[in-house]
Amino acid sequence: PVPVYGKGENIRDWLWVEDHARAIDVIFHQAKTGETYNIGGHNEWKNIDLIMLLCGIMDEKLGREAGSSAKLITYVTDRAGHDLRYAIDSTKLQEKLDWVPSLQFEEGLAKTVDWYLNNEEWLTNVTSGNYQSYYLDQYADR
Repeated sequence: PVPVYGKGENIRDWLWVEDHARAIDVIFHQAKTGETYNIGGHNEWKNIDLIMLLCGIMDEKLGREAGSSAKLITYVTDRAGHDLRYAIDSTKLQEKLDWVPSLQFEEGLAKTVDWYLNNEEWLTNVTSGNYQSYYLDQYADR
């Protein structure tokens, strides 16, 4: 199943991971010491819309019938006090350091799916419990 909290109406600002890393690098190398910058993509999506996009990408890349991954969606009870919307204003980063996302989010999401599909061994280690064991070994006594 693909769990979705509530009706999936919660809104988040999404950004491709490599664009986020690039923003951190730009801030590290170009920002004035002590300045604060928000990193975001001005790219808000309802969770359900993002999940539907992701399901469509998976269907396409795995050669599945369109809509088959979306059938895995299971709506679960939302947690109490769950924020309806997270938004971030990254205008300062864009204007002062000339940073903007390098890709449209949909393209970045497709590249992320490709990475997971091309790195099945990594994914297997995470889902098999090996990662949890590693994490506990490394951080349990800290």
